[in-house]
Amino acid sequence: MFSRLVTSAVFAGAVAGLLVALLQLAFVQPVLLHAELYETGQLVHFGGLPNTATPELPGFDLMRNGLSVLFTMMVYCGYALILVAVMSTADDALVTPRMGMIWGLAGFVAAQLAPAMSLPPEVPGVAAADVQLRQFWWFATVAMAAGAMWILAFRFNMYGIAAAALLLMLPHIVGAPQPDAFAGPVPTELGALFAARSLGIGLAAWIILGAFCAYFWNKEGEAA
Repeated sequence: MFSRLVTSAVFAGAVAGLLVALLQLAFVQPVLLHAELYETGQLVHFGGLPNTATPELPGFDLMRNGLSVLFTMMVYCGYALILVAVMSTADDALVTPRMGMIWGLAGFVAAQLAPAMSLPPEVPGVAAADVQLRQFWWFATVAMAAGAMWILAFRFNMYGIAAAALLLMLPHIVGAPQPDAFAGPVPTELGALFAARSLGIGLAAWIILGAFCAYFWNKEGEAA
């Protein structure tokens, strides 16, 4: 069982992570590189002359991009381990590539959408609260959202729906750590674009990951 779990997760995470890394290089990295020009002072937005929305960005950096691909694959292998471990507790009839996409959607809601409602993805240079407080709030929010997804999947009744709704709302009622004052050199348009693309790619990534996790889990089961 352990070998099946690890093998499935490594294959699914590596394939999904590679696809996600390519999407990030195509759609997210240009926004980051643009924001870095404001962070380093090469471009000035507030109080300066209007800037073009399509500046010349740094060229292809093999080392940076290669490490980005590698670390993205490693991160998604970790996500896949969690997803496959949860899948292993369910009946095999519920672990198909099609159902895996739904499992992945639940993972996206728990790991990205729920915390992003109060702590959205940030471009470099923006004001932020203490990192440890944000990490604590993020982990608590993800845990509660994951619990809510589990309740909706396996305890779908009036009380389960009420409990799931409470778990989803509670972190935002308490509130995420926020900076004392808002500041940052990056235009808000770039921040909004970065958040939108990060969440959009995150949605695609988790659905792809769920499908591959289910596929390799079944393949490893047949081989065993």
